[in-house]
Amino acid sequence: MDSAVEVRDLVVERGRRTVLHGIGCAIAAGSVTGLLGPSGSGKTTLIRAVVGVQRVKSGVVTVLGRPAGHPANRQKVGYVTQAPSIYADLTVAENARYFARLHGLAAKAADQAIQDVGLAGAKAQLVGDLSGGQRSRASLACALIGEPRLLVLDEPTVGQDPVLRADLWARFHELAKAGTTLLISSHVMDEAGRCDRLLLIREGRLIADDSPAAIRQEAGTDDLEEAFLRLIREQEAVSAS
Repeated sequence: MDSAVEVRDLVVERGRRTVLHGIGCAIAAGSVTGLLGPSGSGKTTLIRAVVGVQRVKSGVVTVLGRPAGHPANRQKVGYVTQAPSIYADLTVAENARYFARLHGLAAKAADQAIQDVGLAGAKAQLVGDLSGGQRSRASLACALIGEPRLLVLDEPTVGQDPVLRADLWARFHELAKAGTTLLISSHVMDEAGRCDRLLLIREGRLIADDSPAAIRQEAGTDDLEEAFLRLIREQEAVSAS
């Protein structure tokens, strides 16, 4: 399968601290790839490198056949950060329709995106009056409007109730079946099994890059959280030897 994203020997430093230690991976087009690891492991830094807004020391990041951040990819890559990236003094509908106009689309596309993230009942509310989880969904709606070929989501389900989380993951897989590539970060291990492939990162190093089934098999457990812990222990044992 063709790769939508390729990362080779990526090193990122902040001050005197190395945040990413020679990361390398490939993300298949039309797949849902989970980027998992504890807070501070380097997930957001890797995501920023993929969307082209992170200064890197060395390595190569290729997105949709071009260097990360290439101007030709600006309308092909959607990025939803942990912090809402929409206007608090506009309603949900006004935000979505503004982004629709940027893509040359009609209000119908905005309304559909709002519906897809479960905010139809709140579309007339000011974003500043929404809960944190609702603001995250409003940001996601705006990112969906342009039908990006690559959708990068940083902790998109934080603060969402279990039913809505399930609905969002179903929507993510619908997008993948239609050809969109999704890279989704999370520190919630029970979401790992919803992904086609997993990148497990710890302290800036990739410790696993495989399907959930293969990671379970390698670690000898059906519990993905326990699998992650076993892989960490193996890595620590190798480092200590």
